[in-house]
Amino acid sequence: MIDGRSMVLQLEARRAAGAPRGDLLSGAVQLVEAAEDTYDWVGIYLLQGYDLVLHDYVGAATEHTRIAVGQGVCGTAVAEDRDINVPDVRAIENYIACSVGTVSELVVLIRSPATGKVVGQLDLDSDRPAAFGERDEIELKIVADWLGGLF
Repeated sequence: MIDGRSMVLQLEARRAAGAPRGDLLSGAVQLVEAAEDTYDWVGIYLLQGYDLVLHDYVGAATEHTRIAVGQGVCGTAVAEDRDINVPDVRAIENYIACSVGTVSELVVLIRSPATGKVVGQLDLDSDRPAAFGERDEIELKIVADWLGGLF
């Protein structure tokens, strides 16, 4: 079961031990992916100008290492400044598949606490329909809020 607070405590311990930001981002992806069997692909995209650039991920390799704001679920989340939970990506016209098996996707924005501006996002894919519920969103928001403090 996903527990955002527990993940943050683990990440905070790594930070206190001197782990650099890149290691913390990588560690976050690994912790999130290991939390649930339904999380088949987990990545962090960082916003650079008008593109989301893949920083770290766990799951099948993807060619989508750079996504323009407004494109796909990830780019739409940034363009509309909101988290997005898609129960069935086959219903989305501009969907960009990281994996051909993906059926549902959840994007949770990472914001700078100083400015409130989007700096990146957690992107989760599942090969199961409607894999992400309200609890996933709440717990991942805790992790995303902590990650925002790294920027």
